[in-house]
Amino acid sequence: MFNDIGPLELVTIVVLAVLVFGPDKLPKVIQDVTRTIRKIREFSESAKDDIRTELGPEFKDFEFEDLNPKTFLRKQLDNEDLGLKEIRNGFDLKKEMAEVTDAVNSRDNGSAGSSSPGGRIDMTKKPEEPGEDHRPPFDADAT
Repeated sequence: MFNDIGPLELVTIVVLAVLVFGPDKLPKVIQDVTRTIRKIREFSESAKDDIRTELGPEFKDFEFEDLNPKTFLRKQLDNEDLGLKEIRNGFDLKKEMAEVTDAVNSRDNGSAGSSSPGGRIDMTKKPEEPGEDHRPPFDADAT
């Protein structure tokens, strides 16, 4: 229930409880809180049992945690009938990436008629060197 409370938070809660309720009333407050939590749990369990009996024998293995979409999906994906474990275990990402890399490298090496040396296309953007007579166009409307 309180899995994410660390020791510092726990000490802070205890100090606040002592300050708010006082050391003499604190044991009574703790008893009341634990009694209330116990009654809420009993009420929840009895409500779950009533719902299971009302649903009938078809839903005898019904769990209310299955109503959580995350739990439902996890349970369905772990089902052996779908064969997803074989697919998951048969997929090797490193192997697939190596195959793709090899395919790309062989295509680059196998391409003929490229203009740059070594059979590779030069993809870097280099500014064209203007010739001696090359001037940018003059636009009279722009000035």
